[in-house]
Amino acid sequence: MIPAKPPARPDKVSLFRYLKLFRADILSAQPAKLYRAWMAEFRTPFFRSYMVNDPELIRLVLNERPDNFPKSDRIGAGLRPLLGDSVFLTNGDLWKQQRRIIDPAFAGGRLRDTFPAIKAAGAAAVTRMAPLADGTPRDIEPETSHAAADVIFRTLFSVPIEDQIATRVFDAFKTYQRTQPILNLAAFIPGPRWMPRFFRRDTRATARLIRSLITDMTAARLAQIADGTAPDDLATKIMTTADPDTGDTFDVPQMVDQVAIFFLAGHETSAAALAWTLYLLAMHPEWQDKLAEEAQAWDGQFAGLSTLKATRDVFRESLRLYPPVPMMVRETTKPEVFRKRDVTPGAQVVLSPWHLHRHERIWDKPDDFDPARWQTENGKTGQRTAYMPFSAGPRVCTGAGFAMIEGVVLLAQMLAAYRFELVPDRPPVPVAHLTVRTANGMWLRISPR
Repeated sequence: MIPAKPPARPDKVSLFRYLKLFRADILSAQPAKLYRAWMAEFRTPFFRSYMVNDPELIRLVLNERPDNFPKSDRIGAGLRPLLGDSVFLTNGDLWKQQRRIIDPAFAGGRLRDTFPAIKAAGAAAVTRMAPLADGTPRDIEPETSHAAADVIFRTLFSVPIEDQIATRVFDAFKTYQRTQPILNLAAFIPGPRWMPRFFRRDTRATARLIRSLITDMTAARLAQIADGTAPDDLATKIMTTADPDTGDTFDVPQMVDQVAIFFLAGHETSAAALAWTLYLLAMHPEWQDKLAEEAQAWDGQFAGLSTLKATRDVFRESLRLYPPVPMMVRETTKPEVFRKRDVTPGAQVVLSPWHLHRHERIWDKPDDFDPARWQTENGKTGQRTAYMPFSAGPRVCTGAGFAMIEGVVLLAQMLAAYRFELVPDRPPVPVAHLTVRTANGMWLRISPR
């Protein structure tokens, strides 16, 4: 049985039809040939874009010459009301300075420090997911969203999701996701940053509310740092780390930008990955039982995470089939030649983990769920050359290691306690807006193990 996959559109459609499909779901707006193509060109009246699946070109863009391919503000403009000048959107020297301050908080030794908070959030999620007495199926996407948000607040600010301000941020963020399309006017019409982008009124209002709440939490933490009462968590680490080159630290507005992206990247992507993994395991009970046995044998300690090998392979396979961020966009700054084709400055370069991870010329049985592939030569080669759920190169997600530990720990805790089963008449339908989610929920039946 093949896991859920969006249908492809016909090869040729009008620009108007394409934009309408793209706004509804960026995955089903693409033609099937992209799962075999090394590169495809797309033209609009305003710019050209090139989807690149060739591993050599991807390495050029992300690893070898990343400064020549900055992030495109056409897509970033859609997130700027919430994220401001966060590390997710910036380029050049500003981005490098931000990474010099942020990266130390996610260094290997710090991951051990965050483990108790991740485990506590997982235990709380297990309690909330207790099966209903009548065995009624549940949409688990809200459950995984709650769990992932809890992890962020516990590791970043040392407060559980039940904290009043944390709960308001979480609720506001759910509203923001429903109102913020991945496309707006800026995605198709070039212009300066001050040009009106025509965001919906509720999108702007929700972004202002989230940033106001995060500002309150950030200002309170700075006061704690000043009087010596701040807990030793990620927020304190980031706020007290000085740029080794300039000696600068983040002020409140700068820290608010970074906290906003930590919440978006660390909450939304992890929630999506957890939900899709539970779906895949419900589809493959033999793997689910294997992971449950592995989880029940785990000693619950950080050092013992190395025993959760199958769990790690399953989570890795889920990220291959359902990468939370399905596409990334860069922009050319100088003339380039891609596969003997001239590419002019200002062109958009689309890197699609979704298509790369399912590319028919790279992976054996690319649409199959097969965690054992990571022990094969094909899987090892694919992981080196065509696997980037967290991007790659200097701009690889700073929290990639954190996310892998979070996913493995929460999965182990959930699977040790519960069995998850498919609901045949309510299959998930993948759609992509900010991340790869479902159109109508992820419905599973939960029972005690």
